[in-house]
Amino acid sequence: MITINNKVPDFTANATSNKEITLSAFKGKNIILYFYPKDSTPGCTTEGQDFTSLYNQFTELDTVIFGVSRDSIASHEKFKAKYNFTFDLLSDPEEKLCKLFDVIKQKSLYGKQYMGIERSTFLIDKAGILKQEWRKVKVKKHAEAVLSEVRLLNA
Repeated sequence: MITINNKVPDFTANATSNKEITLSAFKGKNIILYFYPKDSTPGCTTEGQDFTSLYNQFTELDTVIFGVSRDSIASHEKFKAKYNFTFDLLSDPEEKLCKLFDVIKQKSLYGKQYMGIERSTFLIDKAGILKQEWRKVKVKKHAEAVLSEVRLLNA
């Protein structure tokens, strides 16, 4: 598991737009990795729309955004297209990234216990160092809070 102010190990993941994303390829850029439970659910849709609405501001701050869930690339492509997300989504069906960032947690729905993704966001700086993490994220105003943190990081 990674911790604040430590280098994030290099990783590769399949992404939308027929891409393979490798962390080290983004050296010199800040990276936002936001983990969400499931494509096309209300909270996950709102979160993606919020990051999309601020996309240009993140880009001006040399920052790339990736959404991550266990959903398939096919599901991600539909989700991204339906809501016009301006960034790529990473597919993590084997939970490699989820485990690296320790976001798989016990959850409960209608009294039933299951293991799922705890909504979490991570900010990695231009040198590949984890600078900030948000866990148990509440969607409302979250993208704005992340943008504020990127501004401070770039100052």
